[in-house]
Amino acid sequence: MGGAALVFTEAAAVTPGGRISPDDLGIWKDEHIDFLARIARFVEQQGAIPGLQLAHAGRKASTAAPWLGGHPISEADRGWRPTFAPSPIPFSEQHQTPQALDEAGIRSIVRAFGEAAGRALQAGFRALEIHSAHGYLLHSFLSPLSNHRTDAYGGSFENRTRIVRGVVSEIRSVWPERYPLLLRISVTDYAEGGWDIEQSVELARQVKPLGVDLVDCSSGGLLPHVSIAFGPGYQAGFAQRIKKEAGILTGAVGMITAAEQAEHVLRTGQADVVVLARELLWHPYWPLEAARRLGVEAPWPKQYLRAKQ
Repeated sequence: MGGAALVFTEAAAVTPGGRISPDDLGIWKDEHIDFLARIARFVEQQGAIPGLQLAHAGRKASTAAPWLGGHPISEADRGWRPTFAPSPIPFSEQHQTPQALDEAGIRSIVRAFGEAAGRALQAGFRALEIHSAHGYLLHSFLSPLSNHRTDAYGGSFENRTRIVRGVVSEIRSVWPERYPLLLRISVTDYAEGGWDIEQSVELARQVKPLGVDLVDCSSGGLLPHVSIAFGPGYQAGFAQRIKKEAGILTGAVGMITAAEQAEHVLRTGQADVVVLARELLWHPYWPLEAARRLGVEAPWPKQYLRAKQ
């Protein structure tokens, strides 16, 4: 209603153990479809495109909801055991040591992403985003800092990115070509020897022919304590480089709060879309205000037209 063009859900877990917290959204069983369809229909009725983000939390699973502290929780507090990762390396000293997935377990999770995409389609969503950022399962396979495997899913760049390519292909086997597929990545781990911008560019090149339409460029999240130079639009340069070098559409996200700033990102070709999260949570009519500031006519909810004057 506030003028957003595309509205995504939070991360929706493709397996029960793939939730970040026990209060997370899920899409691992058919019983979820009808409830999610209500969300998709409502978003579409307001003139926006409904999107769903598919995720597996990996070694960062089984934590409390953010408003309850976000700390790791035990089974007595609705948590679960085990969590899963490419290697048995915990996210922090407070987190449980995850169980390393065997190849059968990896294939099962890849299938779960595809099955979840099929449910999203049945529920009426018109865009999907694969969450491969912020230290969750797919990102933890990408980074050499969290992936110490010696099999087909570890070691070389080709092996570490294998699960992401597999997830993309599995989803595209059921997700229609007419609907966009986005891939969210952490472009850098901000740590020596970790995942970085050069590898992100190459991954973007590889997933484009597999059916990814846009790379949503975020950063960090793999390690609990890293130095990040936060500032307005601090990740837009990542989107610009991937867009230019990989020849794929990109999204810029992170501390984009002003209309003129967002317009600059688009007009200078840093990215093809601006992704807003926290700014829209506290200010859901931001797009309408931005349109007014930039002198652009945007459709208002008819109930609010008196406030437009």
